[in-house]
Amino acid sequence: MPKPLALDFDPIARADQLWTRRWGKVPSMAAITSVMRAHQILLARVDAVVKPYGLTFARYEALVLLTFSRSGELPLSKIGERLMVHPTSVTNTVDRLERSGLVARRPNPLDGRGVLAAITDRGRRVVEEATRELVAVEFGLDGYDADACAEVFELLRPLRIAAGDFTDPAGEGPGRDDA
Repeated sequence: MPKPLALDFDPIARADQLWTRRWGKVPSMAAITSVMRAHQILLARVDAVVKPYGLTFARYEALVLLTFSRSGELPLSKIGERLMVHPTSVTNTVDRLERSGLVARRPNPLDGRGVLAAITDRGRRVVEEATRELVAVEFGLDGYDADACAEVFELLRPLRIAAGDFTDPAGEGPGRDDA
């Protein structure tokens, strides 16, 4: 868990005030600084839950993705695409999961040069246990109700669309009828 700063003022609000005096009002500066700090806090909270399982959040995400696949295995390239990470990061993640016995590599029968990552029975048990714990702490967002979480999702969605993560399919997302 991140060490509480225990300040008697909001350092981001203070930075916003100082920024405004020096360069004028730029609300995006306070917003990005808040997002980056929230990222630090949430990653530390989530990593604290998955660390006892020998995982980081990135490795946990890879295991979850494999459980979502029909066969429990995916090409490394597909893992990178779905997790939106560089191929080198996927290789590193799968290497560590394989060393832990949570994933096994095997040749891709549909691509002579490709490799599949397949979740093991142990990997399935670990991801189920870690998921129960993450859900219990609401992935570190226990200070927010379901509506607030949906609002955060919606507020960040245009940023992700503008970055080219995906096209804007209508009706997708938390709280929408896409199930």
